[in-house]
Parts: sequence; structure tokens; C-alpha cells
Amino acid sequence: MTQFDLSYEKYLEEFNALLDKFCNKLNCRPAVLNDSLVYSLKLGGKRIRPVLMLAVADVIGTDREKVKNFALALELIHTYSLIHDDLPDMDNDDFRRGKPSNHKVFGAGNAILAGDGLLNTAYSILFDECLKGNEFISAAKYICDCAGVYGMIAGQSADLLHEHDPDAGEDVLEFIYENKTGKLITAATVVPSILNGGKYYSGLKALGKKLGYLFQLTDDILDVEGSFEKLGKSLGKDSAEDKLTGVKIYGLDNCKLRVDIVGDDCLKIIDGFDGDASFLYGFVNFIKTRLG
Repeated sequence: MTQFDLSYEKYLEEFNALLDKFCNKLNCRPAVLNDSLVYSLKLGGKRIRPVLMLAVADVIGTDREKVKNFALALELIHTYSLIHDDLPDMDNDDFRRGKPSNHKVFGAGNAILAGDGLLNTAYSILFDECLKGNEFISAAKYICDCAGVYGMIAGQSADLLHEHDPDAGEDVLEFIYENKTGKLITAATVVPSILNGGKYYSGLKALGKKLGYLFQLTDDILDVEGSFEKLGKSLGKDSAEDKLTGVKIYGLDNCKLRVDIVGDDCLKIIDGFDGDASFLYGFVNFIKTRLG
């Protein structure tokens, strides 16, 4: 394993321990609600957003203890979005992380409630953090804004709206990328800054936006030439549903060129951070090599 791999595993283990503790304390009634929440939270995955948040905290010298509950809330929000995204009236996917989607196990109604439950619980965690001071209030609000109607939900709405839209172009695609995917990733990079007096705020915000673009661009490519084993979800759906994607706008080969360009943009931003930013350099390569 590379040093990056070892560091990633360390962050992942730290966060998964926090998530396990959270799941073990859940005691919802009826039991199907509890089971559906835990099912989706423990499906696995790379936990990209919380790992990134913990890593950025280390890079800029923010106490990781300050960000842990924000990382937990962010993962709950992300998981709720995946549950809802898989529903028949959204992206209609039967699989998530290689296993049946929440609605395939518990039914569509319970899946909706599971997503609602995770979102509300995330906000409860954020409210508790607000009691710790003004910077915690600002960090909580930032996550809420990234998740809401000026962030992820706006991107998801645009994604649905522009299916089968022959007139939608690059400007709409960039709006979808920035909001549907980029905003929660930006929350992961910016929250440690807010909790550390705004250190590298502009650079970390720009980095989050670029990383979100890079992640979604590689996702669009993998939908064309990836594998179920790698993605853990159905392939070829973007084309079948005539989604607005990078492949549709730029073509497959040009998308791959853009991956290198955007990846280089990320590295240039990281160059501006003092201290040991080797994990962040590795993180960019980690997203790019999803195509390898």
C-alpha cells in the first residue's frame, strides 16, 4: 500500500468508528425505520466527504475533534441523497454500492422516510454543534446551504429537468456539476476552514468546487465504460435516460482530457497551502484513477 492508501485507511477507520457508534445508539420505532437507516449507512463506500474533511483539517491545522460531528452530519446528508436518488421517480436504480437499493429492500415509502430521517437527524447534530460558538454556527449553516435549495437540491432538480433536453448546454451541465455533486464536497473542504478562523477559505472553496467537477466528470465516464464491480450501481443509465452529462456535451475522449485539465487545476490550488498537503495531492489522483 502507498502512503496515501495507508492514510486514507486511517481516516476511514476513524470515521467508521464514529459512524458505528452513531448507528449503535439508534433506537427508532418502528423497527423498520431503524433498520432502513442503518442499512444504507452501513452499505460501505469510500466515505469520500468525511475522509476529505478530516484530512483538510489536518492539512490546515484544525483540531479534528472539532470537525468529527460535522463529518458525521455530512455523511448522513449524503446518504439520504443517495436513498432518494435511487427511487423510481428519480434515477431509478436498483443497486447502491453493489447491494439492493434501500427502496428495493424496504419499499419506496419507507425509503423516502429513511432519507427524511437521515436529513433531519443530520440537522439535529448540527444544531447541537451550534451550542459551541459562532464558528460552529457558521459551519453548520454552510453545510445546510450546500445541501439545500441553493446547493445539492438545486443540482438534482436541474438534473431531472434537463433530461431529454436538446437545448441544454455546457452552462447547464456546469450548474448541475457544481450543485448536485460539488456542493457537498465543497462543504467537506470549507468546514475545517470556518472552524479555524477562515484559514485558506477561498482556496479550499475553489478546491472543493474543482474536486466536485472532477468527481462527477469521472462518474459520467464510468457510466459509459466502467463496471458494476467498480461502481456498485447500474451502468449505461445516463444514455438510456438521455441525461445531460459530460459525455453527452463533450464526447468521451474530450471528457478524459478534461479530467487531466481539472486535476491539474486542483493541484495548482493545493500548491498554495503551507504544510504537508501530500494527502490532498494523492486525493486528486485517487479521484482521477477511478478510471484506471
